[in-house]
Amino acid sequence: MRKKKWNRVLSVLLVMVTAISLLSGCGGKSAEKEDAETITVYLWSTSLYEKYAPYIQEQLPDINVEFVVGNNDLDFYKFLDENGGLPDIITCCRFSLHDASPLKDSLMDLSTTNAAGAVYDTYLSNFMNEDGSINWLPVCADAHGFVVNKDLFEKYDIPLPTDYESFVSACQAFEEVGIRGFTADYYYDYTCMETLQGLSASELSSNAGRKWRTAYSDPDNTKREGLDDTVWPEAFERMEQFIEDTGLGQDDLDMNYDDVIEMFQSGKLAMYFGSSAGVKMFQDQGINTTFLPFFQQNGEKWLMTTPYFQVALNRDLTQDEARRKKAMKVLNTMLSEDAQNQIIYDGQDLLSYSQNVNIHLTEYMKDVKPVIEENHMYIRIASNDFFSVSKDVVSRMISGEYDAGQAYQSFNSQLLEKEDTSENIVLESQKSYSNRFHSSGGNAAYSVMANTLRGIYGTDVLIATGNSFTGNVLKAGYTEKMARCMIMPNSLLAYSCKMSGAELKETVRNFIEGYQGGLIPFNRGSLPVVSGISAEVMETDDGYTLSKVTKDGKSIQDNDTFTVTCLAISKHMEAYPADENMVFEGGDTFVKDTWIEYVSDENAILAEPEDYINVR
Repeated sequence: MRKKKWNRVLSVLLVMVTAISLLSGCGGKSAEKEDAETITVYLWSTSLYEKYAPYIQEQLPDINVEFVVGNNDLDFYKFLDENGGLPDIITCCRFSLHDASPLKDSLMDLSTTNAAGAVYDTYLSNFMNEDGSINWLPVCADAHGFVVNKDLFEKYDIPLPTDYESFVSACQAFEEVGIRGFTADYYYDYTCMETLQGLSASELSSNAGRKWRTAYSDPDNTKREGLDDTVWPEAFERMEQFIEDTGLGQDDLDMNYDDVIEMFQSGKLAMYFGSSAGVKMFQDQGINTTFLPFFQQNGEKWLMTTPYFQVALNRDLTQDEARRKKAMKVLNTMLSEDAQNQIIYDGQDLLSYSQNVNIHLTEYMKDVKPVIEENHMYIRIASNDFFSVSKDVVSRMISGEYDAGQAYQSFNSQLLEKEDTSENIVLESQKSYSNRFHSSGGNAAYSVMANTLRGIYGTDVLIATGNSFTGNVLKAGYTEKMARCMIMPNSLLAYSCKMSGAELKETVRNFIEGYQGGLIPFNRGSLPVVSGISAEVMETDDGYTLSKVTKDGKSIQDNDTFTVTCLAISKHMEAYPADENMVFEGGDTFVKDTWIEYVSDENAILAEPEDYINVR
């Protein structure tokens, strides 16, 4: 730890604490009205800011929706809940009912809503608590199966697989001509986990499989739940057989995604485990590619699916009927067909769990259309336990260390082990600051973060995109994991530049009004956060216009000089319309890492918020 650096930082922050005025009631009754009219939605990924969030806001002009970058981790929401900061609507991709169990009593029961009624029963059962209540609903699916090079099959006159036996025969036939029949990136936990489950999707979806899954996921189950002795022993036997049939070995454990893609592109690999998006990627490269499901040994075909995210509502909404109705309107919009179309990439398939959403298949998915029509879209068990244990056990099976019986015993014992949840507190926040945006003042929580980071970077001005931070600053002790969650999860970087007052005003204008390739503000909550200066903004039907930039209440002069740090992801800064006289430096260290280095110091403090923006 660089003590001298952080001591200087502390000095700066102490000055800021005394110099910056605390964000006060933001207009008293006006602020209260804004809070009552606002529905806060935590989105798990910054990618949802591109099309999805703006679309939802556009459909709900009478409801102010505060979109916040949440986190792809249920522990994050558990922390918010424990410290009084759970928002109205939350989303999560890396999800399991098992990990969500601590949140059950804080979430609304959606079982009697039209939104839940629209979900196919075969999928809804994966989200149903043992008492029949439902707190989470899935949105559209990302399909995982086998990406197949049809050109290679045609070149070597090998039949395209139609069942498990012909899949194995194809692998063996390719090996005879010096081409790898199948491999995947078993370097990653999700590949290990999804292969194990995909090979037994039929059995895991049976009555016995569902019975075990309900017990494992039950929020009211106070004891740790291991594997059953009916479905799971055979699942490991099928995994063992698959490893033998496809020739997986130690070398495959070192294969990352890029390695697999390179093999497939070069014609050295016929099939790999991946998502349907890979088909379009290779078709665009001129490789005749198709997509195949998991072939079950009982003859059935299943797709492994991952919901793009799951969504839940705060139970506190039921105490205010007006707010509950607004939140349900937001939820229904989030789950609508047009909204789901905003999630997927251009040219990708729309696979939905809802009967109200039409399935849109590209030509690339025609070979699995019957599987989809049969509702054979298995939703993976994706608890944190299953990620970590699958990686360990499946890797040992591939390396030859475990047979099926040993793998079952190890997996089961690891699930039953009592987890160590103790972590050191690295940051104590003495106050709570809301992330509700107020037209007079801005966002107090974001201002705290921006002001603190301005001190850390030692810069005159800091400008951060509206999705740089992840919510309320809570009066709580933060572990390193939770402190990391205060910064957006998707590769936020810091870019620094020395500029004139005129250039600073133009930079602020670009961030507030938006520029092509950057993050364009689509509602008040998505406006950027500034520190060290204040901005006055006019709101129009076409967006936002910068009126004035001041420092310490005085207008900034064109010939003034400032050091400026901008926080944004790389693709947004690469598109920034800077002239040749403005060169941003940095962008090679994640803000999250700089932040953690700072808060890990025992003397870390948070700056006070300021009124940094006024929207008229």
